[in-house]
Amino acid sequence: MRVSAKVCAAVMVLATASPSWAQDYSQFSDAAIDRELSQKADVTMFEMVPMRDGVRLATNIYRPKGAKGPLPTILIKTPYNELSYKVRSSLNALEAIKHGYVLVLQNERGRFYSEGDWEILGKPQTDGYDTLSWIAKQPWSNGKVGTRGCSSSAEWQLALAAQNHPAHAAMVPQSSGAGIGKVGEFEEQGNWYTGGVPRNLFFVWLYGVDNPLNPQPPKDLDQPTIARLARYNDLAPNKPAVDWPKQIRHLPVADMLKDLGEPPGTFEELINRKGPADPAWRKGGLYHDDKGWGVPALWFNSWYDVSIGPNLALFNHARTVNSDKEASANQYVVVTPSNHCGFTSKVLSGPYTSGDRPMGSIDFDAEKEVYAFFDRWLKGDTAAFPASTPPVRYYSMGANAWRQSAQWPPQQAKTVRFYLRSAGRANSLNGDGKLSTAAPAAGEKPDRYVYDPANPVQTIGGGDCCNGGLVIAGAFDQRPIEARDDVLVYTSEPLTEAMEVTGFVRPVLHVSSDAKDTDFAVKLVDVAPDGAAYIIGDTIMRARYRDGYDKPKMLAPGAVSVVKPTPITTSNTFLPGHRIRIEITSSNFPKFVRNLNTGGDNEKEATFVVARNAIHHAVGQASYVEFPVVPAAK
Repeated sequence: MRVSAKVCAAVMVLATASPSWAQDYSQFSDAAIDRELSQKADVTMFEMVPMRDGVRLATNIYRPKGAKGPLPTILIKTPYNELSYKVRSSLNALEAIKHGYVLVLQNERGRFYSEGDWEILGKPQTDGYDTLSWIAKQPWSNGKVGTRGCSSSAEWQLALAAQNHPAHAAMVPQSSGAGIGKVGEFEEQGNWYTGGVPRNLFFVWLYGVDNPLNPQPPKDLDQPTIARLARYNDLAPNKPAVDWPKQIRHLPVADMLKDLGEPPGTFEELINRKGPADPAWRKGGLYHDDKGWGVPALWFNSWYDVSIGPNLALFNHARTVNSDKEASANQYVVVTPSNHCGFTSKVLSGPYTSGDRPMGSIDFDAEKEVYAFFDRWLKGDTAAFPASTPPVRYYSMGANAWRQSAQWPPQQAKTVRFYLRSAGRANSLNGDGKLSTAAPAAGEKPDRYVYDPANPVQTIGGGDCCNGGLVIAGAFDQRPIEARDDVLVYTSEPLTEAMEVTGFVRPVLHVSSDAKDTDFAVKLVDVAPDGAAYIIGDTIMRARYRDGYDKPKMLAPGAVSVVKPTPITTSNTFLPGHRIRIEITSSNFPKFVRNLNTGGDNEKEATFVVARNAIHHAVGQASYVEFPVVPAAK
């Protein structure tokens, strides 16, 4: 095998000298980075930390080389295979050590060399608490611990924050929506649902992550032996590849993984629950808004993530709950236009494009902010992250500019109502649908369309993640689906001045159907002067839950009902010459599970009926969308 002169030179530099902290280690091999770690850090691999029930969790400890005296600690917990001598964990360790921190990296119970049985979020109320207690007792610890991480490494932090452990000094949850059960008007139960409709992303994710037949080493092995084993055998499963575009259509949904030969596991446990109000959602590691909050936090979220709405609702909750006044007074959030966990310097430096839409230069150093926040709370450096830091910093798309606010949504946002209007033929981009601030006149005809579960409307972009490539998140052009007759399209006149929409966008629909149950999906779109229709956000609602998730009720054929999907959460500045568009249909697949329209146990059925649905907008049955509009600065 030929090795380039550039790579040889890079490895030689690492072997003979200690590079500066500005070095980009990602270009080097595992061995080279291990060598650098040996120069910079004292490392303990696979320390088996005991929990209160005797289960031991595999834990790596990275301390600055030869450090004297106790230091603050950063704790990352993960369900992923990151402990076994991986580049990613080594890079995290080098960065923490550079800033004067100990890094503790731990696998959730039941994952790889951690003992016990795995469950999503890894028992944060007990395992997280016990790990904090263990760290605080170590001679290298100053008793202050900051937790950080993205996605699964963020979500477990939420329920732990409610425990208010004395050592838990600060937290940085990034893209943490799947750790939220119910908060305010959002009852997504860890992103399993939106508006009572299951999301397909978890089915794909669980196939890759859950391993009901995972092997575990004997329980009496000591730390050096486990570390030696892990170097040569990381216990990672090698599952067969799946044609997900085909498999995701499998009916019944509840047998989707069984059909792949998977043994029963977490998927079966969750898919069999009776909707968002099932009491079983209260028994796991999800955070619900009847809990307190005890930790200062720096939140990172993004407009095209899977659950931006619940994330910002929880941020608001953490600021208002009275269990710990210092914690509630020190909640900060940053919202970028990126996708799930898109907070690296590579993503947030220079020009950024989301889907088909250029977003300008974001230029935000997230990693610098993280360590400044930790320096404030773990080292007592009040100048590092001053109290004058705005609580809310968000990127307003369209304007392609950073904004700041004392609260979310901004206090100055005013509600502006746009009505869905037509002469009864809003079907497709070629229809007569209009979006207008003028209320409907008497006798306006409803818009009707046919929803066939065998031919669902395709998902193109929007907010999503973790689905094996089924959906690519971002601001993609929606015109391919706007050509369909089963998509109702309502478009405003071109704007004469810029309109910043920042906050919770709330659809209210008067609907009817000849089916017992069906879904209603809504998209918010920014239409450029050249006709490009960029998705801003979307939502969906299962009609049976229109009166509450704990009060499912079938539709009466032809009767008009009110459906209020959960809000679309965003900041987008619609520029002069642009138009605002709302799309309505009854499917958004493969992002969301298809409603089979029978009114039965949808995820356990394999047959379906075609639904003939309608959106009403006459006087007394107006359908509309409420926009939070931030007035232009004067």
